[in-house]
Amino acid sequence: LISGTAAQAHPKLVSSTPGADATVERPAKIELRFNETLVNQFSGVDLVMTDMPGMKMPPMKIAVDASVGADGKTLVAVPKSALHTGTYKLDWHAVTADTHRVNGTFNFEVK
Repeated sequence: LISGTAAQAHPKLVSSTPGADATVERPAKIELRFNETLVNQFSGVDLVMTDMPGMKMPPMKIAVDASVGADGKTLVAVPKSALHTGTYKLDWHAVTADTHRVNGTFNFEVK
């Protein structure tokens, strides 16, 4: 008896703007591109400012509006206010139609 199983696909982050560990001007939005179509209501981001030059501060959560773009494969996060100079940590989670959830984290810096 030979049995086989269907391949289990998971969404993969293909690219992001800004990229991991990048130093950028104040971005108006953050884009995460995936290899599969995402489910909007189960995909999102958390953005935290972890360091501001010249200030000792606890991590500060930044309010963002996040949604899946028109192509279905891009998660777009728009900060509700301009990002200040500092270091940010982006935690993301993405779910596809087959209910596979993946998540990840990366940092970037705003100059």
